[in-house]
Amino acid sequence: MKVHGSCHCGAIRFEADADAEKAGVCHCTDCQSLTGSAFSLFLQVPKESFHLSSGEPKIYVKTAQSGNRRAQAFCANCGTRLWASAEKDPPVFNVRVGTLRERAELRPRMQLWCRSALPWVNELGRVPGKTQGA
Repeated sequence: MKVHGSCHCGAIRFEADADAEKAGVCHCTDCQSLTGSAFSLFLQVPKESFHLSSGEPKIYVKTAQSGNRRAQAFCANCGTRLWASAEKDPPVFNVRVGTLRERAELRPRMQLWCRSALPWVNELGRVPGKTQGA
């Protein structure tokens, strides 16, 4: 499927061809810290199908618990996290699903680093919800 992404302020835009089956959830503690949330939603996009159409992201390189160095792309203007990848010559970009117009169609198909998942994350379906703000 074709996906279209951008940061919150619109300064950085990208598009890609991706397989919706490659959408997932990462529960690692780095994703928890970097998102300020319980997990990160991602879509693996092959390097050859990814096209940056405007703007230039800022890159922050983080050494993960595994020892892998991961490049975290974000908008220096609004702070939106855009994708993560290997630091050098990445074969794939793990695009943040929230940046994509097609996010509603991207149901997670895998979960990673589940041992770091917060203990209440699977109980969210039982938490009362509102359709608008607090």
